[in-house]
Parts: sequence; C-alpha cells; structure tokens
Amino acid sequence: MATRTMNPVKVLNFFTQVKRSPNVSRFGLCNIFQGFTTARRDDQPPEYISASQVQQVLRYKELIPEIEKSFVNFSDRKNGGIIQPVRLKVPVKEHSGILYVMPCYSAKDNALITKVTAPYYSKDNVNHRVPSHLLYFNAGTGDLVAIMDGTVISEMRTAAASAVATKHLASEDTEVLCILGSGAQARSHAQALKFVRPFSEVRVWSRTPANAKRFAEEIGATACETAEQAVSGADVIVTVTSSSTPVLLGKWIKPGAHINGAGAARPTWRELDDDVMHKSVVIADSIEAAMVESGAIILSKAKVTGELGEVISGKIKVDKKKTTLFKSLGMAVQDVVSAKLVYERIQETKS
Repeated sequence: MATRTMNPVKVLNFFTQVKRSPNVSRFGLCNIFQGFTTARRDDQPPEYISASQVQQVLRYKELIPEIEKSFVNFSDRKNGGIIQPVRLKVPVKEHSGILYVMPCYSAKDNALITKVTAPYYSKDNVNHRVPSHLLYFNAGTGDLVAIMDGTVISEMRTAAASAVATKHLASEDTEVLCILGSGAQARSHAQALKFVRPFSEVRVWSRTPANAKRFAEEIGATACETAEQAVSGADVIVTVTSSSTPVLLGKWIKPGAHINGAGAARPTWRELDDDVMHKSVVIADSIEAAMVESGAIILSKAKVTGELGEVISGKIKVDKKKTTLFKSLGMAVQDVVSAKLVYERIQETKS
C-alpha cells in the first residue's frame, strides 16, 4: 500500500526561503506541504512515540551533555554541520496563539527533524503547556521513521539548555536558586539545574499565588509573595513566564548573579527590564534568532556578546564574577539531539 512521506530536502529548502517572506497564507502553506509529499511503497508506517514513552527514556544525565555539544556545533558555522533556518511563524491572533515550524539537519548526528509546535496563551489554555510534535526522518533515505510527541522533549531540552548555560556562566559557589514562573518549564528547570549546581535554597514566585504555593510544595521550595523577595540575593535566576511586560527588574539583582531568560519568546514580549539587559553580559543561543524574536533584546537594544556555543568552545571568555544573562529562545538543533536520543533508547527497549 502506498503511503505519503515528506521529502526533507524540499522541506529545508522551503523554510530557508520562506523565512524571508513575512506573509504566507494558510492556503499557500497547505499547497506547499502537499507538494512536499512523494508516494513510496512501504509496509512499515512511521512509529508513534508518546509523551509517556519519552518520559520513560529521556534523562537529564544523558540529555545535558548532548545539548552542550549541539550548542558548539551550531556556533561552528564552518565545521559544525548544522543546517537550521530561523523558525517559520504563523500568528493565530484571534486565539492568542502562534504556530512554529522548526526544521533542522545535524550532519555530525546524522539526524534530520522537523518540529511543529503551537504555543497558545489564551484563557482556554489554563496550563500554558506547549503542544508539539516532531517528525524524525532517516537522514540517509529521507523516510519518515517516527512521529514523536514533542511536549516533554521541548520542556526538557529547554531546561537542559539553561543547565548548560548555568554550568558555563554562573559562579561555582551558587547557593540560592530563584524561579519566576510556576508552569511546566518552571518544573523542568527545577529538575535540570540541580545536575550542574548544588542549591541549598530554592525560591519561587508566580503571578498566581496559589500556583506558586502548589509548585513550591511540590519541589520543596519557598513560595515568595513578591518577585523582588524571590530575587533578592539569589545566585541563579530563572524566568519562565509568558509575560509581555518585565517581571524581573535589574535593581533587585545582586552583582554576579546569573539569569536564564527562557520565557516570553516573542518580539513584543519581555520578562526583563532595560536595567537587566544593560547591566548583564548577554549571551544568546542564536544571535540571528535573538535579533528578530527576543523582545527583551529588541526593545532594550542591548548588546549581545555572543552565542553560548562560543562560550563553551572557548572562543568567547566570560567573567563569572559579572552578572550574566543567557537569553534562550530554543533551537531546532536541541530537538534534533533530543529526538535522536529518544529514538535510540526506544529501539534499545525492543532488543
């Protein structure tokens, strides 16, 4: 029986070109996607890997080193072997949502994926989880071999990225962790950061006090009444909110603190005020993406010193005694290495 599969080369070529066009109609997208498919004879349909399966096999102990290597490969434009266009965005303004399509090929990992994710921040999405799926291709043949639930992968790889940034940008003697936010990303960050730094105290704050209390009880942290109270004296600060206005002010931050800014990834949204941006050494996951997607950087006109991959490789030196900021927008290369790890572990369970 003939099935339909995407031609990954056409997918990558399309998104490389379409990112230059600000307006793509939904009907145009449908026609283009239809053009990607080619018939093939195949008795084996793509494997579906559920969120629960991902949770069973994906571990931070393995994921964090893979994410670390992916940053280096991405920033090594000459030899890193990464093809990753800036993500395609389709706004859904009537429902406070947006559709992202994120293709990527990693030659060193021999892995090819396309991620489709739809963050919605309407009142109907009470949990503010970000539903997503990954298409995992055989990089050698172009066959679609697996469709993965990408929600858990997105949560874990984002937190793993912040863990890598904390490892390379935060001082060694960290004691107090502050998390602004109480959703899925807040939970994943609380889990991931303990793999790179020991914390004797964890504080949390949320715009919804009941959520902060529930989250604090869940992870054994202290729920704070105000963001300032949570931030004051903290060594590492994580912002994982969907706020369009600053929740973290520079005047609250102690000198030498490290900040992981992992929320509000839209050009008109920002969690961090101008004071934070201008007093910090700003490191991005991707400078190209940060300049068009990060409201904190765009609106403050802050200088971006470089990319995290350049810090890890030693190309850029950062003084850990200074206040540092990792502006995380999320990259498809992180999904590539995560998906490969998941797929390989799933196959191992069958042997």
